Amino acid sequence: MKKIYHLGTCTTCQAIIKETGIDKKGFEMQDIKSEKITPAQLDEMKSKTGSYESLFSRRALKYKEMGLKDKVLTENDYRQLILDEYTFLKRPVVFVNDRIFVGSEKKNVEALKNALS
Repeated sequence: MKKIYHLGTCTTCQAIIKETGIDKKGFEMQDIKSEKITPAQLDEMKSKTGSYESLFSRRALKYKEMGLKDKVLTENDYRQLILDEYTFLKRPVVFVNDRIFVGSEKKNVEALKNALS
């Protein structure tokens, strides 16, 4: 599978797409704002990463707004929050065949670039 879950308005996602050339390499591109993540898609991501927490972004503005930093969250909480609010998905999420790359950390983007070359 070659697919990227991204946010079209996110400059970081746009930069990674441009840097890697994913948009020109036949990837299915899903803008998570206009095409919501399904429970099945999220469960597939979790099966590759091992946890919903690893897919959860604490950078989202709503994380502080909702007072989540002061709560103890379970895996089910992370799953439901991501499904309810697209900004909680750490992005981009890229599937390259049987591998998954989550987030915009430099080492992750480098690993993605290596997987694409």
